Amino acid sequence: MTDKSKLIEQIDAILPQTQCGQCGYSGCLPYATAIAEGNADINQCPPGDAEGIRKLAALLGVAFKPLNTLHGVPKPKSVAFINEEQCIGCTFCLQACPVDAIVGAAKQMHTILAAECTGCERCVAPCPVDCISMIPAEPYPASDAQEMKQKAADRARIRHQSRLQRLVREKQQQAQKLAQKSQVVDDFASETGKADLKKTAIQAAMARVLATRTETSDRQ
Repeated sequence: MTDKSKLIEQIDAILPQTQCGQCGYSGCLPYATAIAEGNADINQCPPGDAEGIRKLAALLGVAFKPLNTLHGVPKPKSVAFINEEQCIGCTFCLQACPVDAIVGAAKQMHTILAAECTGCERCVAPCPVDCISMIPAEPYPASDAQEMKQKAADRARIRHQSRLQRLVREKQQQAQKLAQKSQVVDDFASETGKADLKKTAIQAAMARVLATRTETSDRQ
């Protein structure tokens, strides 16, 4: 592991893993990468708030700075809730969830896995019937809050990485299916072409035979 890779990993370990995108990047790891490369500041993560900024400042040896509220403001931890009676099964929220914390299928009711929801709110806007809302999350016990918070972040990181890997696999599988269909079409076209050539050859042969017979008849 290079020094840069190690630094990115250390920064990512500090970030809350909500994968909310408020920092301006698609997720926590891209934001960590941008910080390590000097392309992003340490105060762009509302869920991490002042605590996260202090940890990043200490890691990088830079001065603490207040949260840049252009990226949002800290909020109490919340989780998404789907009004299942209003859900139409459009799957838009499933596609938006960065940690696969929503289960359901097309034209079937969806539901939130509250224990896995990071509170990123990415599922709210895509819902065409406004049946998703954010509700207060169950608070962590004060005595174990830090440990449980870290475990939740670690679990969210793993779920997000698994989702990204799944999307890559699905894209590859789709590409393979399209390639197979294309090959079938090409094979059909090739066979059709061969059949046409055979038909043309037969027609030419029959024409020659007919011409020969006509010529023989004329001589007689």
